[in-house]
Amino acid sequence: MTPANSLAPHLVEPSRIGDEISITGKWVPSTPGGRFRTSEESREMLQEWEDIHQGARADAGVLSTEINHAVGEDAVLVHHVFESADALVHYFATTAAEHVGPLTAVARPDLHLVRGLTVPTGVRDAVRDKTENTAFGEYLFGFVKHDYRRPDPATAINVTAKWTTKPGETSKLDELTHWWQQVATDAYDLEQGMVRFEAYRVIGEDALIIHEVFDDTAELKFHLTKGTADRYKKDIDQIAEPERYFFRGPVSWTIRTYSKFMHLPATYSSRGSHFTRDGGSMSEGTT
Repeated sequence: MTPANSLAPHLVEPSRIGDEISITGKWVPSTPGGRFRTSEESREMLQEWEDIHQGARADAGVLSTEINHAVGEDAVLVHHVFESADALVHYFATTAAEHVGPLTAVARPDLHLVRGLTVPTGVRDAVRDKTENTAFGEYLFGFVKHDYRRPDPATAINVTAKWTTKPGETSKLDELTHWWQQVATDAYDLEQGMVRFEAYRVIGEDALIIHEVFDDTAELKFHLTKGTADRYKKDIDQIAEPERYFFRGPVSWTIRTYSKFMHLPATYSSRGSHFTRDGGSMSEGTT
């Protein structure tokens, strides 16, 4: 792993997310609808998630929750921020447990990405009990600009991705970490509109979870076409493959086109039902 003392100064500032745990994941109906129709399973999945959203809002340990409809496919992207590991375990034992039966009767989970400074065993057990297709990432390095002030949700775009090293005789994880360190080092000055970058080591896998936040579509477009994605993706592609990309926010069709041209396995979502506690969170930004 890249030694901490070789990181740029802006990457060695301790993260302030504390005990918070974030989850971003995707669900699809067991019987998807077609291009011009919605299946009964799809309608029931969406209704079940709206009910879950209401339960999450009422849970004191949930700092933020979103139920976002995917663009161009029959799916939802869900996102939650919990104030602590205990809060997450409590949520999965109550609200999630109440809805898992009706939900899994009409839908199935795709990959879920769980992030935190640390992700205790109890958190991993609680999440895997509801969805086995999960990656758990513990914080490596990153930066958050503007003293953790939350960017405008009406324009900001959150990008959460998992990159896994290609099979080989030796692990390429150190090299993968190095290239993402280069992205974070250069982006801090080159991309003023990238307001957050975080890299997480996936527990038990040669993989990283990357989380980036951009002020708006124009800043994300710059990142993909002239910024650090354009600068380093070829190097990263030599040793790793993107397993998932989740885009949350007002992602324009041009961004979808650019990301597809870059062969990113992406899901895009408009902003659906959402809730943030007064004051926000350190994972999403303070209000």
